Amino acid sequence: MSAEHDNHGSTPAAWAAVTIIMVAFLVGAIGVGFAVPWLFWVGVGLVVVGVFVGKVMQMMGMGADRPG
Repeated sequence: MSAEHDNHGSTPAAWAAVTIIMVAFLVGAIGVGFAVPWLFWVGVGLVVVGVFVGKVMQMMGMGADRPG
């Protein structure tokens, strides 16, 4: 393994993004399970928020540095 990849995604940006996206999938699944369309779409929106938060945090220096 390369020494450049020693964090395996264990960064604050990755943790925040994954946590938000996991909650989003839970919300969306509850929306589907109880046939509540607006709750499903809230889950979809939260996925987008999770991706955005992760990317912003990475750009702020809280993510893994890219090699090169």
